[in-house]
Amino acid sequence: MAANLVNLEAVDKVYGTRALLDGISLGVNEGDRIGVVGRNGDGKTTLIRILAKLEDADKGRVTHAGHVRMGVLTQHDSLDPAATVRHEVLGDMADHEWAGDAKIRDVLTGLFGGLDLPAFPQGLDTVIGPLSGGERRRIALAKLLISEQDLIVLDEPTNHLDVEGISWLAGHLQARRSALVCVTHDRWFLDQVCTRMWDVQRGTVHEYEGGYSDYVFARAERERIAATEEAKRQNLMRKELAWLRRGAPARTSKPRFRIEAANELIADVPPPRDTSELMKFASSRLGRTVFDLEDVTVQAGPKSLIEHLTWQLGPGDRVGLVGVNGAGKTSLLRTLAEAARTQGEKQPAAGKVVVGKTVKLAYLSQEVAELDPTKRVLEAVQQIRDRVDLGKGREMTAGQLCEKFGFTKEKQWTPVGDLSGGERRRLQILRLLMDEPNVLFLDEPTNDLDIETLTQLEDLLDGWPGSMVVISHDRYFVERTTDRVYALLGDRALRMLPRGLDEYLERRQRVIEAAAPAAPAAPAAVKAKPAADARAAKKELQKIERRLDRISEQEAKLHARIAEQATDFEAVAKLDAELRELADERDELEMRWLELAEDA
Repeated sequence: MAANLVNLEAVDKVYGTRALLDGISLGVNEGDRIGVVGRNGDGKTTLIRILAKLEDADKGRVTHAGHVRMGVLTQHDSLDPAATVRHEVLGDMADHEWAGDAKIRDVLTGLFGGLDLPAFPQGLDTVIGPLSGGERRRIALAKLLISEQDLIVLDEPTNHLDVEGISWLAGHLQARRSALVCVTHDRWFLDQVCTRMWDVQRGTVHEYEGGYSDYVFARAERERIAATEEAKRQNLMRKELAWLRRGAPARTSKPRFRIEAANELIADVPPPRDTSELMKFASSRLGRTVFDLEDVTVQAGPKSLIEHLTWQLGPGDRVGLVGVNGAGKTSLLRTLAEAARTQGEKQPAAGKVVVGKTVKLAYLSQEVAELDPTKRVLEAVQQIRDRVDLGKGREMTAGQLCEKFGFTKEKQWTPVGDLSGGERRRLQILRLLMDEPNVLFLDEPTNDLDIETLTQLEDLLDGWPGSMVVISHDRYFVERTTDRVYALLGDRALRMLPRGLDEYLERRQRVIEAAAPAAPAAPAAVKAKPAADARAAKKELQKIERRLDRISEQEAKLHARIAEQATDFEAVAKLDAELRELADERDELEMRWLELAEDA
């Protein structure tokens, strides 16, 4: 029988007048792999912090077995900014000692792309202080994973990891003997790693056997029993269940429920997406041409990212775009967006982009657009329009769409300045859709969104009639919302992948294996100069990144000042000119960054 590692008995936790946890009793045993899900703000992080004794409960008892060794990854690391990566991750281990340890080599290669940490200015001897939040998070994760633990507690471990990094982490955790408790919004990761689920909802925690797919089955059944017939029909979880059963069979390796029961649950639920009907409707809105690319070259400064690209995005096409960092995914979308904005007048460095006459593009970038912090949520949406046409006779008011995106009637009167990062991201997407575009470019749309909001967004996109390109590290979101996957593999070409993200990972693995054999030894004098050049490039990259961070801060302050002086047109004009100067400087720095990245 598996030994018990941690117990929570009748635990309460209250913030202000709100009970986040109310009489919670749970246990973690040896070998458990538990995924924690729930809406942002419902208490997932609070639960695992109390479980790890990083935070005290108001009532109840938390018990750890006397022998338990626990490793915790929180959302805010405790790394020493004056220390080097070597000191924090490897401690006092000699080079021959850690280099001879297969587990340490695997962690460093999986999280950093090589034992010499090629993306860091001085490799293992890089000082932590100036590094970005994403880089620090990888360091904290590496420090945790090279140690031996009985229980690992992870809060959003996939943040700042790309598709390959997430795939490696899933495989690594599967191979470990440690018990695991993990908060994440990455549903593919939950399915790969977890065998139990905790669903945190309004002060209570519901337990389910199996991974995320099994949890969807079980929750749909529980809500079916509790709900009225009409509420069942509107239940988002049942629509996701329909997608799991019809669109991606065998997604769960250990089904917990009879297939007949699952099929009965979805008997009256329409298919998640009627592709042929949507294509027909999209064609009526867009005509035959959306984007036609002929022999196009996409550049960042003098550096060519994509060459001789002939490609077509047609009406109703739903495309997932994946690729290695720096390969040109975002640059490609920006090139198309610029052509659409100028109605084809702004063309790429070489070749031609033809834009359909009826194209109305909405582009969700990775940066959250600044909004007037004094406006209410509903006012910010109504600023775009009061009603939106969703096609096929479906129409929603601004308030109804707000509710669909998780903004309750009370929340709709919250000032934008009081919203969390995830809520602002939701509001940004909502405002884009409210403008009734017929082409969507979504660059990392899942950042900061909880699973329930993701399913709401996916549900809305299921019936959205238009063309769409999605860049995302969230495999589940890409598979759910798109029909085809294209990849930029770093060789300046765009390729369609018939088998989707699995094929992408296989291709990347072959590239890595082909590059693995060491190059023939070169004379020391020949090797010294490239190494020196690489170090210089890394230093300049570091300076550029710090300056880009400062520019972002300056832009945020300028936006706030514009909002404060909205009625002073002369002052707003001056501030807007400053914003444009910063934007130009940022573009130049980003181009220089891409030039240096290859040398580094």
